[in-house]
Amino acid sequence: MKRLVFIILSLLFSFQIYAQNNFNCFTILAGKYATDDESVMLAHNEDDGGDQTVNLYKVPRVEKHDSIEVKMKNGGTLYLSPTTFAMIWMEMPGMEFSDSYQNEYGVTIVSDACKSKEDQGELTDGGIGYWLRRAIALQAKTAREAVKIGGKLIEKYGYVSSGRTYSIADKNEAWMLSAVKGKHWVAQRVPDDQVAIIPNYYTIGRIDLKDTLNFYGSKDIIDYARKRHWYEGNDAGFNFRQAYATQQSLKHPVNIERHWDAINRLSDTKYAITDTLPFSFYTKDLIKLPDLFRILRSHFEGTLLDKSKDYTLGSPHKTHRAICAQSTQYGFVAQLRAHVPDVLNPIWISFVHPCSHTFVPLYNGIDRFSDDLHNFTDYQSALQHHFDKFKRKRKHFFNTFIKDANKIDKKYLTRIKKRKIAIDKQEKALLANQKKAEQKLFDKYKINNEILGEELRKYFDYLIHYHLK
Repeated sequence: MKRLVFIILSLLFSFQIYAQNNFNCFTILAGKYATDDESVMLAHNEDDGGDQTVNLYKVPRVEKHDSIEVKMKNGGTLYLSPTTFAMIWMEMPGMEFSDSYQNEYGVTIVSDACKSKEDQGELTDGGIGYWLRRAIALQAKTAREAVKIGGKLIEKYGYVSSGRTYSIADKNEAWMLSAVKGKHWVAQRVPDDQVAIIPNYYTIGRIDLKDTLNFYGSKDIIDYARKRHWYEGNDAGFNFRQAYATQQSLKHPVNIERHWDAINRLSDTKYAITDTLPFSFYTKDLIKLPDLFRILRSHFEGTLLDKSKDYTLGSPHKTHRAICAQSTQYGFVAQLRAHVPDVLNPIWISFVHPCSHTFVPLYNGIDRFSDDLHNFTDYQSALQHHFDKFKRKRKHFFNTFIKDANKIDKKYLTRIKKRKIAIDKQEKALLANQKKAEQKLFDKYKINNEILGEELRKYFDYLIHYHLK
């Protein structure tokens, strides 16, 4: 009997590790007419197993006379435009597909792994992986331009990973770009009045590459699927996710449950977990920032999927794999508004488990980050050593968040109640004060942009060092 129990526990533990390694990250994209302030919103949880850290860098705009030459990880050479844009870089050192970016135009990019059937993908000069999203963020003024840049790079070099969907947003549009190992890709725009959600499988289904307002992609995306015997029908019936995704990823409960949970918390239509879930949908109410905060914190509370039984069986991070997970390193919601300067569009960020920590605004126009927010003092060194074995600084801010999250997890039922009260109070105050605070910042922006960058840094430093107290 003891041996049987041991085997079962071992299998459950192995499944949990497998789920975290292969079904990581989660993203929501909301069109501007689906939100209460007409902002495009991109919400994302970055999930990576193992001992991780998050570094924050402000990369400055670079202007040169000639193209900027970059040597990529697998040996290929990439040429960037002579002018590259300033950006906030959320670095996960050592990781190839985990960094997030927001550039000076508000173009924000994250990704979710999506396993494909492709096992023969063509690569040129070693292909492109890590540098795909970075090259996009450095060069794109809009989300639509970002998709075009990404597609051209995939077709030139070939994508090195099995598959991935990049979620890209600016103050006007939101897009998903799905890459397949090799030189095939497809992208779809999220309708302005709808919301799209992606866990770790492709969600783009029917496509129409003639409709360039809403789709882009490889010209032979359908013909290649026929060649590989992944699809046998006519063009009109083609479904990208069914043709290119593995059935394992499409049927895996870790993906389906997270997708279903988030849709049912927002949609004007209720879905059964066995239903075919849509690429995008209409919401029952206009989305507000707290709505997305709550979803990034979801452990399936109030549903039969909550295996922690309202935390009575322990931390939900230990009992099952939900949206807010043991492997979550940070969550954020980019609030991208067309009616304010780009420098005052914030990323509302929460470190480690979003359920345990307050979402605070990190503004695009920040001039730099304090030394305890990164391993290296300059972004060039961080980029040079990104794939080296790292050792987090003893005084790194991330240590504080990790220790605090672990402390809450040990007695989650009792400690999260007190923390939720504090978080709710702080976030309500920040949201209530947002308009007034931004008006003061805008007044300084009109006088001196450099002063604004310094003020935004001081404000962010104050928030992240204060909100745990």
